[in-house]
Amino acid sequence: MHKRRLGKTNFEVSIIGFGGIPIQKVSKEEAIELIMTANKQGINFIDTARGYGKSEELIGYGIEKCGRDKFIIATKSPVRDYEGMKKEIETSLKALRTDFIDLYQLHLVRTEEQYKMVMSENGALRALKEAKSKGLIKEIGITSHDVSILGKAIETGEFATIQFPYSPVERQGEKLFERANKLDIGVIIMKPVAGGAIKNVTLSLRFIIENPNISVVIPGMDKINQVIENSSVGKDVKPLTDEERTVLMKEAEELGSEFCRRCGYCAPCPQGIDIPTQFVLEGYYLRYDLKDWAKERYQKLQYKASDCIECGQCEPKCPYNLPIRQMLKRVSKNLGDD
Repeated sequence: MHKRRLGKTNFEVSIIGFGGIPIQKVSKEEAIELIMTANKQGINFIDTARGYGKSEELIGYGIEKCGRDKFIIATKSPVRDYEGMKKEIETSLKALRTDFIDLYQLHLVRTEEQYKMVMSENGALRALKEAKSKGLIKEIGITSHDVSILGKAIETGEFATIQFPYSPVERQGEKLFERANKLDIGVIIMKPVAGGAIKNVTLSLRFIIENPNISVVIPGMDKINQVIENSSVGKDVKPLTDEERTVLMKEAEELGSEFCRRCGYCAPCPQGIDIPTQFVLEGYYLRYDLKDWAKERYQKLQYKASDCIECGQCEPKCPYNLPIRQMLKRVSKNLGDD
């Protein structure tokens, strides 16, 4: 597995890391097997979060089985205040079954108000800096879906890494990555297949690691074959051919910009609607000529797009500012709910 230096952390990380969102869906035994497979395939960087259900806990079991020295562990919390972050760090340490965490990140800083809060005297950054001075964490990072927020953050000198979405369909971060590289700040890439919307997974990963400003990309994985296939990209690094690039860019163009990345931040819906699933099934209906199959699956859902009462609670939580209520109406129309 090829490795790159994660900015000023000086961590040598596998260019393909392990994204910890989907592992929360598997059993303890399956989680251990996934982490052991990742280790065998040369993956040494694992990213998880307090907000990923049982992800930290399950990854902790796997790390314990393989050995703590085999991995560079990154986690994160959306808590914005000092006291809250102190508690989050303690919880992460226990869940991950470790005495220290290599990289702790401020998670999904979305607004200027949130940024000012975390950076304030009573903000979460202060708690992270104290934890670092005590050896509980080694480095501090920040994640966001907002280029301007990370653009400010990297100029402060407070952060060793940033985490941001990047794929053939989301390229707004390229200038940010260049600047981060000049400042010796590690760049971690999330949403490398746009939340599952991009079907040419291997091509998308190869496209991302072609960018020399990228340190590591973290596709989410919950199956052994995914670990093996994704890690292979980091073992045999080769540029895309013209034909492969054409295929990938055609898919990106067809996706457009108004699509769900399946990040799940819109949940929970008060009406019980699994919002990302509505859009996944619509995608099968519209893009993959699986109309009957998609409609059949959709009709079996307990709560469908037509159950939306337009309360709007989901939309402020979407990091992509999608018009979810309008999109759900479209799903209902396309999949025959009317």
